[in-house]
Amino acid sequence: MLQRPNAEEHAPFFAAYIGQVPEGDLIQILENQQERVHALFAGLSEEKAMSRYAPGKWSLKEVLGHITDTERVMSYRLLRVARGDQTALPGFDENVFVDGAAFDRRSMTELLEEFDTVRSATLKLIRGIQQEAWARVGTVSNHSTSARALAFVIAGHERHHGHVVRERYLK
Repeated sequence: MLQRPNAEEHAPFFAAYIGQVPEGDLIQILENQQERVHALFAGLSEEKAMSRYAPGKWSLKEVLGHITDTERVMSYRLLRVARGDQTALPGFDENVFVDGAAFDRRSMTELLEEFDTVRSATLKLIRGIQQEAWARVGTVSNHSTSARALAFVIAGHERHHGHVVRERYLK
């Protein structure tokens, strides 16, 4: 079982995501999240999928697209760090990603299929990482970050947005 990263293994801003990951097998948690994501987003009407809880906030389609895009970015970072690549990896602007994606023009079914594809690839990557690679550290957004911290960020990021969806969109 993959141990939770300590505070020295990641930037302070990742702590909020890592802290949301429950105790247990990270692979099982990630697998269970696929079901949770479908329970949240599948079956939403087009009107509800386009809803925003406040002006200027993302629609539910954009939230799901953001979760997927961020997982792609974090998985790429995880791959680079776990393989021992010491190239500094830059941050990214989540709003630029959402603005450039046109998620609202796509169906929720398509967005869920894309999430499933990305999550499947993430799980295959995580299952293939050798034990000694989890402690490897690289530079992400100007902070030393371990491979295992990035895996926990992926799980915690989905949990964070799941809470936001349930509390602000689906009340």
